[in-house]
Amino acid sequence: MSHFLSRHASGLEPYVPGEQPLDRQYIKLNTNECPYPPAPGIARLLAGHTGREFALYPDPEAKDLRGAIARRYGLAIEEVFVGNGSDEVLAFLCMAFFDRGDPINFPDPSYGFYGVYANLFGLRARLIPLAEDFSLRVEDYLQRDGHILLANPNAPTGLALSRSKIERILKGNPHRLVVVDEAYVDFAGEDVTSLPLLRDYDNLMIVGTFSKSRSLAGLRLGYAFSRPEHIAALERIKYSFHPYNVNRLTQQAGVIAVEDDAYLSHVLEKITATRDRTALRLQELGCRVLPSSANFLFVAHPSLTGRELYQKLREKGMLVRCFEHPRTLEFVRVSIGTDEEMKAFLHVVEETL
Repeated sequence: MSHFLSRHASGLEPYVPGEQPLDRQYIKLNTNECPYPPAPGIARLLAGHTGREFALYPDPEAKDLRGAIARRYGLAIEEVFVGNGSDEVLAFLCMAFFDRGDPINFPDPSYGFYGVYANLFGLRARLIPLAEDFSLRVEDYLQRDGHILLANPNAPTGLALSRSKIERILKGNPHRLVVVDEAYVDFAGEDVTSLPLLRDYDNLMIVGTFSKSRSLAGLRLGYAFSRPEHIAALERIKYSFHPYNVNRLTQQAGVIAVEDDAYLSHVLEKITATRDRTALRLQELGCRVLPSSANFLFVAHPSLTGRELYQKLREKGMLVRCFEHPRTLEFVRVSIGTDEEMKAFLHVVEETL
């Protein structure tokens, strides 16, 4: 460790991303990527590129991309912020709306980056335990001291809150910002997204990503929706830190991806159907599978810990994810791949069990 490292940096516990093997010898079901290619227009975009324009900085306002997103979701361009992945959006959010020492409320367990950012930005993490069945109790989130950050559907459990429950949390915290991280919302059905609530609640911010349903994990594109004054606060941070944060190619690909609704629907239909078939078969094999509204399953078997199941599957060429959180030691998280990949996965599970 560097002897120049600051005391603050030396105390950080960084986020540990899922394995990204370069040799491609595994079926990769560990990082919730989309198993299908992005919208077909993106391949045509790449084929037509000379690369000459990459010598120029991208549009710092990302006007074409923000405009396309705004049209798709029925918003004004001033209500849309874009970032270099939703993790960057969350970081800008922490810088814009929190001072060091402020409390931040989020579920436990949930997305691991929430705790990492709380530590990085010197916030007081108020971890709110999920219920015994991993559901989120709305009553635990009313009249909170500090802003609230929720993943809906939650990760790694895959469970979703209905829009009406999100609305109760918004009503119960009129003077607090409620940030709803909708990374997986496209897989959850129409009654889950909080988008229709934006017009009525000035304390709502929605964060999302193009990494999951739109297959752009490798290009890094995230967004936030909120009132113009809140989006302006994110822009203030961006221009103080990373003005050209979304690169030129990502902006162009993002426009194509967000405008191709037919392709998105096709991908969602395939993934959710495969997810439901896989869940049913895992249950037939004696596994406990939480009901998922995402593109992954949270799976446990009574005879193996999550770490043991992970190791056994890895030895047979299947990468899944296990977590060291005390509430989730018996579980693995399984991303949904193609039908062929999930058939191979189930075959290995049968052998293993």
